[in-house]
Order: sequence, then C-alpha cells, then structure tokens
Amino acid sequence: MDPVIIVGAGPVGLALSLALASQGVPSVVLDEGPGKEEPRPARTVVLRADMAAMMERLGCATLRDEGVRWVGWRSLRRKQQMRHIELDLGLGGTESDGGGGLVAPLHIPQHALARGLRDAIAGQELVQLVTDARLDTIEQDASGVTAHTRRPGSGLSPSPSPSPSSGSGSGSGGTWWRGSHLVGCDGARSTVRKLLSIRFPGRTAVERHAVAALRTELPWPGEALLHRQPPWRGGGDEITARPLPDGVWRIDWLLPPRGELVTPDALVTRIRDTLAGWCGGETPPYELIDTGVHTLHHRLARRWRVDRVFLAGDAAHLLGAVGTQGLDEGLRDADNLAWKLAYAWHHGASDTLLDSYQSERRAAVASRLRAADQSLPVLRGGGGLRTYLAGGSRGHDSLLTDGHLGRGPLGAPPAYPHSPLAPQDAGASRTPVGTGAGAPVEDVPVTAPDGTTVRLRDRLGQGRLLVVLVAPGTGVWDRRHWMSAGVMPRLVEAVRALPVKAELLVTEAYPGAAAHTVLLVRPDGHLVASFPGVRPEELYAAADATRGGSTAAEAAAEKNRTADIN
Repeated sequence: MDPVIIVGAGPVGLALSLALASQGVPSVVLDEGPGKEEPRPARTVVLRADMAAMMERLGCATLRDEGVRWVGWRSLRRKQQMRHIELDLGLGGTESDGGGGLVAPLHIPQHALARGLRDAIAGQELVQLVTDARLDTIEQDASGVTAHTRRPGSGLSPSPSPSPSSGSGSGSGGTWWRGSHLVGCDGARSTVRKLLSIRFPGRTAVERHAVAALRTELPWPGEALLHRQPPWRGGGDEITARPLPDGVWRIDWLLPPRGELVTPDALVTRIRDTLAGWCGGETPPYELIDTGVHTLHHRLARRWRVDRVFLAGDAAHLLGAVGTQGLDEGLRDADNLAWKLAYAWHHGASDTLLDSYQSERRAAVASRLRAADQSLPVLRGGGGLRTYLAGGSRGHDSLLTDGHLGRGPLGAPPAYPHSPLAPQDAGASRTPVGTGAGAPVEDVPVTAPDGTTVRLRDRLGQGRLLVVLVAPGTGVWDRRHWMSAGVMPRLVEAVRALPVKAELLVTEAYPGAAAHTVLLVRPDGHLVASFPGVRPEELYAAADATRGGSTAAEAAAEKNRTADIN
C-alpha cells in the first residue's frame, strides 16, 4: 500500500511521520527547505505535560538537554506579588496560595525540538524525508492521492501524472508522489490549503510582542514570571520571562496595539530597564543572543478534511494569545490524526472515523479561540466584560496564569465529550471517574500482563486501545496470582474479543475510581468510557464506536463468519 504523504517538515509534520511509523505506517515527508533548522533561541515553544510525553515517546532526545521544566510560576502586578505557584517536575505539585497541583510544562527552542525529531527520523526506516520539494499539484481518486513537487525556484510546470499504481516518478518537470492520504502541515501560508481552495478566516495581528533571548541572572532561578503593569517607565502593560537551560531567558514585552516600531536601540533600552527593575535598580551583566517581534494571529480553516487530504498545525489554525500555545495544539492534531490514519491504512476506515479528526480538533481549537477573543478585551483594559470577571485584577492574573500553565479556558488540554466516536448509549452501565468522557486520562502507573510497570502515557500512541483495570493491592501480589484471580480472567477474554487491537493494563488506583472499575482509553489518551466491573458487551460496543463502526468490508466478513458458524 502507498505511504502517507506529509507536506511540510516543521515539528508537526515530523511528529506525524514518527507517530505513523510507530504504528507501522510508512510516510514521505516533503520538505520545501534544505533540511536544516536555523537556530533561533528567541523562538521557543511551551509544551504541556502530555505533549512533552508524546515527544519523548517519538524519540526526541533534545528535550532533556535543550529544554527545561520550570520549578515555579510567579505573577506580579506593579510592585506586588499576586501569586506564586510551585510546579512539580514529575506528577502532583503544590500551589502556595491554596490551589491544586500542577505539572511543569516544558520550554524548548523550536529549532531544537525540530532537530530532535529529525534525528529520530534518521533512524526510522518507515519515514522518507525529501528536501527541496515544493508542492504545486494535488490529484485525488478513489484509491489514493497523487502529488507533484519541483525544486524551489525551478519554475517548471507539472508533467503529465503517472499511472495511479506507481509509488513515485521523476521527470523533467519534477517528481510525482503517490500516497494513500496526504496531510498538509505546511504552515500558515499552506500550499495544500490553497490548492484545496479552503478559506482561512480570522483576525490579523491580534497582539504583538517584542522578544529577546539573553543570558543573565534573575532573582527567580528556574521560575517563569508574568509581570503586569511594571512600575518603571517604558515597561509597558505586560512582560513575561521564561527560563531556558544554561542561564538563558526568553523575555516578551506586550507592545501597544497601534504598531509601535521596535528599533534595536528601543529594545536594548527595554532590556536594560526591565533587568534593572527586577534586580534592585541596577542592570546586571547580560549577553543578548537573539531578538525578534512575535505577531499573534487568530485564524481557523473552514475545512480540515477534503476526501483523502487533511490539514494540521498552522495550516489549519493560528492561535497563541494569552498563554495558549499554537505548536502544542498542532502536535495534538498529529496525535489525534495519526492513529486514525493508521487504522485506515491497515484495516480501512469508515468516514465516521476520518471525519472525527475535523469534528474533534476543529471544535477544540475554535473553543480556545473564542475564549481568547472574549478574554482579550478584559485583560487588555477595555470593554464592558471587565465586570463579569470575578476578583478584578487578581482574577485577570489568575486567568492569564492558567493560560500559561495549561489549565482553565485558555490553557487546559482539550476534551472531546461530543465526539462522533463517543459510545451512543451511556446507560446505567457507566460509572463516573475523576476524568470526564472524552478528556485526557491521568498519567497513573500501570502494570502490563507481562509484569512491566510503566506510566500510562508510555503505552499511548501505538495504534491500540488501552483497557485499564483499577485493582488495589496488585502491586504487592505476585503476578501469577492476580492474573488468575477475581475479574481478571473474564476481562482478559473480553479484551481478546474486542473488534480492534487492545492492551490490558492494571493500576493500583485512578482518581475518582472505585475498585474493579474498567477504563477504555483511546490511542491518543482520551477516555472513551468507564464501567463498574467487566461488561463485555458494553466494552465491545464502546470499542466499536471508537473505530467509527464497522467498514463495509468488515461488516461483510462478520456476516460471512456468522453464516459459517450457523
């Protein structure tokens, strides 16, 4: 079968190729550039804990050496500290003003993340990375997609397309590629989106920030900082400082909305005044490494799927204001789409399964954009909405902090409670747990039937469902005993009978779950359903709904199998 064609070799496209490879699906990544990442220390990304875990699963080794997890978050307004939160580098955590625990996000330069993904691809046989390949044509038919590329600057027109059965072909006019599906991960100016004539409405220049990466010592080593209305002249309305390894900090200054010109001299003045304001009135020694202006746009593509072609990452959406992280959302696109494409590649898939990518991800990003657009007039000092945010300035700081740290309406990981893949009959057979249906599961320790103990997130992304039994006390039992005791034998048989591949895991405890609760988890870590014990028929129905129902071929095979039995 033909590989999946991925257009674009940024972090989203690279991550998608590795996620497909981990599920046995080959891909061709078409990179318009030369295959090298330009170092830009001031261009960084913040990944929430689950997306950082995904990067680790994909083999991105740069996370440990070139990324950092913050030990705390500090919020200031004028000269007053509004909030201080201690962040946990593992699981759990404490908030010094009485809130719940938070796991530290991961902060890393984007070029380092992309380089780590490229290094992982270098050892992956199922991924073909093609450089200097500019897309100019897409053709679809009932069995696949044909794409044409040329070298940038060649100015050549496509030659006649090859027969649909060929894998790829070269000619004087460039190269034709044949794939089962195509995914456009080619950024905000996406060629794939334009070739499909998909509209990309939204707002331009929602916010602008002056950005600097510099090496210095600040009074809060390892902590990130949000400072609103700093008391010194020229500080502006808002400054954020985020630590990186080796004493490097990324500092952002929110610019006025009227397009203030950021000259080199003006930026140096901002740096010196800010460092002096934070360090007792005198500017400490610093080394300026990189600068830039970061402009935030809010846009959302009308469609994310056209037959066998999909959009992901910046090609599908642009967001980033008030602490939301655009690349984090793009990686969620890849995580959501990879297991669905893998199922289609191996087994064939119903339109319900493939359409669910747009249904789930577009709705989640649209919700994030609405939350940001509703909050900005309040947070930036205008509009009547101010009266609806409890707590005045303290409430504003809480909303911003939540967005930066990955919780609340501006930052929490998305849930898909209304997914077309959700089981239709909730019924009395379901039992509530601490995670809502469609939400990401907690990263609890789990034990596999072979006795291996790992984190739950370590078992994600392999194209199979996870069935998790909550069984207190198994940690102190010999595996030979608990595998043949209680509900385990019935559950083993129920998992074997599921219509899709699944792995059975056991955990000592799960938030809000009673003993013998059974959780069904999607390959991307979202909870399908939870049951009060072993319910084979309900478990089967939920697993079938998760794959979008039977395809026509599967339904015919099941009918024939039943006829043979009778």
